[in-house]
Amino acid sequence: MLNPLRRHASCRTLAVSLWLAGVTGLPSAFAQPPAAPADDSAQGESLSADVQPAKQGAYLSDWYNQDLMLIGSKDISFGPRPADDIYLEYEYFGRKGPFELYGYIDLPKILDIGNSHDKGIWDHGSPLFMEHEPRISIDYLAGRSLAIGPFKEWYVAFDWIYDHGSRTANRANTLYSGLGTDIDTHSRVNLSANFYGRYQWENYGASNEYSWDGYRAQLKYIVPIDSFSNGASLTYIGFTNFDFGSDLHKDNPARTANATVATNVLLYSFTHLRFTLVGRYFHNGGNWEDGSVLNFGDGEFRTRSNGWGYYAGVGYQF
Repeated sequence: MLNPLRRHASCRTLAVSLWLAGVTGLPSAFAQPPAAPADDSAQGESLSADVQPAKQGAYLSDWYNQDLMLIGSKDISFGPRPADDIYLEYEYFGRKGPFELYGYIDLPKILDIGNSHDKGIWDHGSPLFMEHEPRISIDYLAGRSLAIGPFKEWYVAFDWIYDHGSRTANRANTLYSGLGTDIDTHSRVNLSANFYGRYQWENYGASNEYSWDGYRAQLKYIVPIDSFSNGASLTYIGFTNFDFGSDLHKDNPARTANATVATNVLLYSFTHLRFTLVGRYFHNGGNWEDGSVLNFGDGEFRTRSNGWGYYAGVGYQF
């Protein structure tokens, strides 16, 4: 039996968190139209005013921001066995007109360091993992605010996740699509939410391939903590993904209908340098039932899909 999810240890990992806080360097031009201001959007485009104002000319673009990061991960439970990895990541984020952009590309095990079942570039595993999360402002396209109570702006939201894999059986290709919103908390807490349906193409040979299978409710939140005389800022970022309604469990008792991942990030950032520590809690990570007995051809083992995983990263924003 092939080992599904054996490669990717960084799906929805540090990159998404860093995007949420990546705006520590975004320029003031990165703003919404007057009909739908986003001065405290939890998606990150204008936190620069709250966290760390951008320096004129500090980046290559006045709206399209990029960074490179080296990330180390430990006990990441998106698969049936926790994975360790050190990987390189390219990340981008920005806002232009109605389009809110975010994405990243990972090169797994770039230093050939990680546990044996986590496969990467140099050991016949996935040479490429990427995720892209564009949102399109409905308010902007409508030319007026569609705010309802605390829901201050609305989006058509997408999340495309692709793991190239070394062959089709080790490949994943998932599209989440739905509706998003920014939420006014009347506080320093920046909040946004997305609700998606999931279409699954390849999924490491799992039974839900090429079908609509389940939903995702996502909540993202940012709290600026402090800024310092050396030009640095400290920010807490968090997001929780609740996946539910999958049919994976119907023909495999080791799989589950629901899965939850809660991520907690501390970001210490300068204009260019960024240092990050992450604690992430998994419950049925990757829709795997914790404690199930599996055998992928190298002996029986019990799944570990509940518990904490950790990341540390250092990057350069440009």
